[in-house]
Amino acid sequence: MKEKIYTIPLNDAVNAGDECPLCFMERKIEQDALDLTLGGASSYMKPDTREMTDKEGFCRRHFKMMFDYGNALGCAWILSTHMRRVSSGLEEAMKCHTTVSPQKGHLSFLKGRPSALGSSSAGSGRTRTDSVAQFACAQESSCFICNRIEDTKKRYIETFFYLWQKDDSFREKILSGRGFCIPHFGDLCEAAHTCLPEKEQQAFFDAVFKLMQDNLSRVTGDVDWMIEKFDYKHADDPWKNSKDAVQRAMQKLKGGYPADKAYQMKK
Repeated sequence: MKEKIYTIPLNDAVNAGDECPLCFMERKIEQDALDLTLGGASSYMKPDTREMTDKEGFCRRHFKMMFDYGNALGCAWILSTHMRRVSSGLEEAMKCHTTVSPQKGHLSFLKGRPSALGSSSAGSGRTRTDSVAQFACAQESSCFICNRIEDTKKRYIETFFYLWQKDDSFREKILSGRGFCIPHFGDLCEAAHTCLPEKEQQAFFDAVFKLMQDNLSRVTGDVDWMIEKFDYKHADDPWKNSKDAVQRAMQKLKGGYPADKAYQMKK
């Protein structure tokens, strides 16, 4: 099948032979998002971009990546207006919050405005009833870079299933490859229900389930052999594929690249 512009990045990721082609793509998307946010084009000085970064903010991980990126002045410009917006929102949340009642000896809370404060903590599994806690959770669950990654990733997952159906060579490369990390494998399994016709779904699941079982077993074996290599009895035996087993196992379980160095601004 002849490549199209929108299929090239996914084919490049599959051809890289990584533990997870979607991790490979996600890393590139994340780096592009950092370049957009703080790179040489100075998009952080543009009013439309600044409006989005002020509103969406950044998660802890991406603040750390922005710090490591190497553009302190760009970070300062972004933080200057974002902090003012957060401070204003926090003041509103605190206005909805009552103090300790001397008579009752406990805190009582007024309901904040959900549209302004958010309603739950991301991943906490419970609703926050305190207006300040609601606000704090809303800040943590919103990130300009995470949103860019998620939007782009959805499009590439749709492209994945387009190629799976239309390109036999792509399907063969997937099935002879190293599988996926578990988080991205979950994304694919969920998307298969809407991206594939119902009559093709079971064949897809049968194929990729075996692929994942085989590759999880492979990486587990590499970890086991790395442990054995620290036994003096195997000191002279070859390392096989186990030298980087720890970071590959971490990637397989959670995604990402634990051994990556900080991504920095190109100067």
